[in-house]
Amino acid sequence: MNITSHEKMDALAVANHSINEINADQQRKQRLKNEDATVSAYMSQSFISVSVADSVLSVKSHLIDQLEGEQIPTYLYVIDDEGYLNGILPVKVLLTVADDLFVSEIMRQSYFSVSPEQPRHDVYSLINHSGMDSVPVIHFGKLVGVLRPQDIAELIEDENTLDAHLQGATLPLEQPYLSTSPITLWRKRVGWLLLLFVAEAYTGAVLKAFEDQLEAVIALAFFIPLLIGTGGNSGTQITSTLVRAMALGEVSLRNLSAVLRKEISASFLVAVTIGFAALIRAWILGVGIEVTIAVSLAIIAITLWSAIVSSIIPMVLKRLSIDPAVVSAPFIATFIDGTGLIIYFEIAKLVMTELV
Repeated sequence: MNITSHEKMDALAVANHSINEINADQQRKQRLKNEDATVSAYMSQSFISVSVADSVLSVKSHLIDQLEGEQIPTYLYVIDDEGYLNGILPVKVLLTVADDLFVSEIMRQSYFSVSPEQPRHDVYSLINHSGMDSVPVIHFGKLVGVLRPQDIAELIEDENTLDAHLQGATLPLEQPYLSTSPITLWRKRVGWLLLLFVAEAYTGAVLKAFEDQLEAVIALAFFIPLLIGTGGNSGTQITSTLVRAMALGEVSLRNLSAVLRKEISASFLVAVTIGFAALIRAWILGVGIEVTIAVSLAIIAITLWSAIVSSIIPMVLKRLSIDPAVVSAPFIATFIDGTGLIIYFEIAKLVMTELV
């Protein structure tokens, strides 16, 4: 069977496209695996540059010649002979001005840019603030690449994926879930689980320390899962909200007092609501008025304590250049489990005459 030259070219194009897709997929897996990935792993060197002395008419012609497929760039980049970036030229502006103008008259000299060495995590929040869908990458003033809309989308997706894995106390997967073996899943999860297991050991130590109180009033044990579960759940809610807000650059350590006021106020309302529900639950179980009061007060105190801890720790970690998504939710929940038990038993000792 004879194959025409056109068919050969089509087959070659398909093969090249497949190879490019495979290479892009491998690069993405490597970027996701490396939580310290920088802008250089995402930037593209496919951009259209023009000179400050070019006329609008010549730039329009140049743009048409340089277009690839159906994609129209958001910006053209104005550089000098040595590659230094002088400004950016929005394509929308270019297409709406008179042909006899020059680039120097319509370009923007104020623009948002990033460097190739900047970590993905930092750039993620900066891009969200800038609102730009195409960002020049500058190295010592020279234009070395561009983050195109698709590059930015990949960067954001990778960062969100990494945060989602880390908040669940597991390492990110390098391949699709259904293609991941059970052994790989075990390796990704067991380290964090062992670490959390060790951290949870102090909860048992707290119970051991209050063994006499539990023996004196066995009804106190009925509410331990409820109390520590509520504290952990409340802390996880706050942590998830704050980690997201910090990733978007909405809050930082300097906003700590405002965050504390907001979260304590909200948590007080939550605590009173859940405390009332706990009171009803204790009354239904018929554990006595003293245990009922102790449980209700404890759940209010634990919820407020959870709000304070969950507001402070993520911001402090961020200040120490530690990704708060890595340790916040699981470790805060573990910490609140133990400290919540201490709060519970101390309140019980104050309320219940049998424990005096």
